[in-house]
Amino acid sequence: MMNNNSIPLFPLNVVICPGGLMPLRIYEARYLDMVKNCLRNKTSFAIVAAMPDGVTNLESNFPFADVGTLVNIVDADVTTVGLMTINCIGQHRLKIHSFTQQTDGLVIGDVSDIANDIELPIPEDLKIISTSLQRLLESLPSQGVLPADIPIVEPYQFNDASWVSNRWVELLDLSLLEKQRLMQLDSPIVRLELIYDILGVNLGQSD
Repeated sequence: MMNNNSIPLFPLNVVICPGGLMPLRIYEARYLDMVKNCLRNKTSFAIVAAMPDGVTNLESNFPFADVGTLVNIVDADVTTVGLMTINCIGQHRLKIHSFTQQTDGLVIGDVSDIANDIELPIPEDLKIISTSLQRLLESLPSQGVLPADIPIVEPYQFNDASWVSNRWVELLDLSLLEKQRLMQLDSPIVRLELIYDILGVNLGQSD
């Protein structure tokens, strides 16, 4: 049984999955206050995908997706006045049932937790997706990417269907709504199969 909670929502043009890394530069007053409160009270907030201008979520009629991801702040740089640089890690998905807006504009959602995917081995015919992710990460240093700038945090879990599919959702060059649809899927195997179809030709060139 999942409990309902009130939690700050941060609508952004991004999708983060459980286990994902999200660096953010915070400069709006309402979000600076939100982050300060989270750091002070050791609490979390949720990142939700903002709908394009003039579009609302078909199911909820919200101006953002009604499934988001709870994130914890793992480090913060507060040395510049009026600017905070933070790194967040996705914890688990949330269902947003309703929301209110504070006078400062901060959105507070009434949410319930969505349990994380269970750990599932990757089917044999989809293992090339994991291999491709591993090769991509191994190639980054030779492309001049510093270890601190690799967009995925350890431990790497190349045998877990959920972890591999979630990392591809974050890395692939897809529209925000396509990423959101993949993130919301209940089955990591279905998510992997769809990613296999998306990667298509590129996977065919790997052996």
